[in-house]
Amino acid sequence: MDIRALTPDYAVSPQIDPSDLPAIKAAGYVTIIDNRPDGEIPPDLHTDAMRQAAEALGLTFVANPVIGGALTMDNVTAQRAAIETSAGPVFAYCASGNRSSVVWALAHAAEMSADDLIGIPARFGYNLEHLRPTLESLSRR
Repeated sequence: MDIRALTPDYAVSPQIDPSDLPAIKAAGYVTIIDNRPDGEIPPDLHTDAMRQAAEALGLTFVANPVIGGALTMDNVTAQRAAIETSAGPVFAYCASGNRSSVVWALAHAAEMSADDLIGIPARFGYNLEHLRPTLESLSRR
């Protein structure tokens, strides 16, 4: 497991396993966001299995599947709501952590500069430069 903290309250990661959840909880995360559609992964990592394992540890679990290349504003709204309503730090995962970074950036376009929203994930190898026009457009709303 590779926790990549974009901010003190939001981290992303490539796919996790139920056995990773105790370490995630021990690291202080209280909400888990699954940005991976079940169709991409084996049954033991599907939403229901991950939800049961997370909730058994007292973690809040949110399923917000983001289909590669088909991100919607509903995904962005759901991610933002999960972050805003979390009682503490949020841990989001997908295949690589990229989609979890993208929805985070889009969800924060009104509060942070495009440079920061692109630069922060870039520290972990996520290239969000292609989002610059969208982030700038959303910041002007």
